[in-house]
Amino acid sequence: MSSPLGGTFPQTEVTYCYRHPNREASVRCIRCDRPICPSCMHPASVGFQCPDDVRSGARSIRAQRTAVGARLRRSPPYVTAVLVVLNVAAYLATGLQPGASLSDPTGSALFRDWNLLPFDVHQRGRYWELITSAFLHVGFLHIGSNMIALIVIGPALEAMLGRWRFLAVYLLSAIGGSVAVYCFGNPFNPVVGASGAIFGLFGVALVLVRRLGLDLQWLAGIIVLNFVLTFSISGISKLGHIGGFVTGLLAAVAIGGLPRHRGRVPPERQVLGLGAVAVLLVVLIAARTASPLQPAWFG
Repeated sequence: MSSPLGGTFPQTEVTYCYRHPNREASVRCIRCDRPICPSCMHPASVGFQCPDDVRSGARSIRAQRTAVGARLRRSPPYVTAVLVVLNVAAYLATGLQPGASLSDPTGSALFRDWNLLPFDVHQRGRYWELITSAFLHVGFLHIGSNMIALIVIGPALEAMLGRWRFLAVYLLSAIGGSVAVYCFGNPFNPVVGASGAIFGLFGVALVLVRRLGLDLQWLAGIIVLNFVLTFSISGISKLGHIGGFVTGLLAAVAIGGLPRHRGRVPPERQVLGLGAVAVLLVVLIAARTASPLQPAWFG
């Protein structure tokens, strides 16, 4: 084509979308440089990406792993949320029953059926109390303090450990606290609360503190403060807190190795390690059940 001034206009090359050959494309993917039409343009931080690179980017994000091998997720901490809901639901279920109130749910039949009374476990085989008691609380302050602690520490640990590891650690720590009470506590003293599980999470955070990116002095101070409160305030289950904390330490070593271990423990070894912790708890329960109920076992 000639111009009025005697020259020619530069010819521009027409490009077509690599996915739709019949559609013109004026934009190229910033990652692969292939031409894309408007329907194939996906906004990026700068420019646009093609559908294939968007999918490959999503796959690469899913392939990323944390220091203990958990899949890196950007989703909310669903397990933490479910645990909070279960604790609150159990509190409402016991507090709204006849003979009880939300300020004092201990008078309900469900509360008495679910609380941990070592004598009942030993003499009547009510082993479910070892886990159901971890979802009961005696008042607003009790459940409030435990749920606040779970909400503070739970999401970070769930993101680091992954959902199934986090849930396994929580449940094992809850049972570990109950096992300590069953083995060494007063058999006629009922115990309830999620504190054993919470202290187990403290133990996990202490072992994995550097991988979590937490300040060791801050974390140690929080743990020491909680143990000081445990031994200073009457009515708090000292054995439950200690048992949960020790179980959390063992579970953390099973998942991440010793604190100085820099490599990643393979998933199959993590499962075996957590299984070994569970077997240890079962052995302690069996040993206590096989022993006579006598004051020598009291804490």
